[in-house]
Amino acid sequence: MKAAGRSDPQNRLEANSPLPPLLVVDRIPEEFGLALGKYFTLTTISKCENTANIRFAISGSDEADNLPINGSLLDMLPSLELLAGFGAGYDRIDVSAAARRGVVVTNTPNIHVDEVADFTIGLMIATVRQIPQADRFVRTGGWLKSSFPLGAGTLRGRRLGIAGLGAIGKAVASRAASFGMQIAYHGRNKQKSLPYPYYGSLEDLSGAVDVLIVTLPGGEVTRHLVNSNVLSALGQNGVLVNVSRGSVVDEDALILALREERILGAGLDVFSDEPRVRPEFLGFPNVVLQPHIGSATISTRRAMWQLVVDNLLSWASDGKAITPVPETSWPKVHSLTGNRLIREKG
Repeated sequence: MKAAGRSDPQNRLEANSPLPPLLVVDRIPEEFGLALGKYFTLTTISKCENTANIRFAISGSDEADNLPINGSLLDMLPSLELLAGFGAGYDRIDVSAAARRGVVVTNTPNIHVDEVADFTIGLMIATVRQIPQADRFVRTGGWLKSSFPLGAGTLRGRRLGIAGLGAIGKAVASRAASFGMQIAYHGRNKQKSLPYPYYGSLEDLSGAVDVLIVTLPGGEVTRHLVNSNVLSALGQNGVLVNVSRGSVVDEDALILALREERILGAGLDVFSDEPRVRPEFLGFPNVVLQPHIGSATISTRRAMWQLVVDNLLSWASDGKAITPVPETSWPKVHSLTGNRLIREKG
């Protein structure tokens, strides 16, 4: 299992030399651990006797209780060259600290776009049309006693606002357009090539739409961007759908807006302290809760992990990262001395 069209990194190492160590920061699927074991000696922080020699590391993304990858951890790895991360989001990695230390960070973008966009549309429909609630109504015998109450939610005539019109946001927009929804968006900048109206603030966008879908990246820049003012602007007929990061939504403000019926409902796939969900959310009948499964299909997750492997093998064989994150994507010059890649910042 190796990057297509790239040389086998074992062929670039000295004959009979030991395989270079690979620090596994988080749990990885067994099949990919076995694949990487052909090229690296896998180790962990607790088992590694000499972290100063670690040049390669691999991290997961959204599993509960994963270590934050910050300056303190990176200081334990002075020889680190590449940190191959799983997931499109990488807010748990201090990329500024990595950049200062000359460490290239990679992620797994784009592979999950269609999967997440399909799921987002499904979560929107499930929330607006109360599909999970109707399912519970049947399962608990409610239908034997009465008809399911007519719902206030409908997609007819609804205007959709998308916060963060990146690859996922665009894929969501194209799907929503097929329902006849009017679409507008907010982001850091207006994208001139798009036909949708642009709003310079998230509050202004919320005031103009009935459904707000959040596809923004996580991190301090977007922390609690969806706040009380944004939710109030969304209005009593408004629905919030969050498939980005739990940190983007001020959960205290959302709970209060739901309690005071200032919005119609919410569909949430992400939370601020996963997998711990605020108990208040569990009591709202107009909230659809999901366990962060936007990209969680076998085929998509396998493809994402394969890209993690390919980034590592590409770096080990050619000194090139396939999908470096923008903050650490500077050009590199590499040469091989024994089994050691010598790097220079370009």
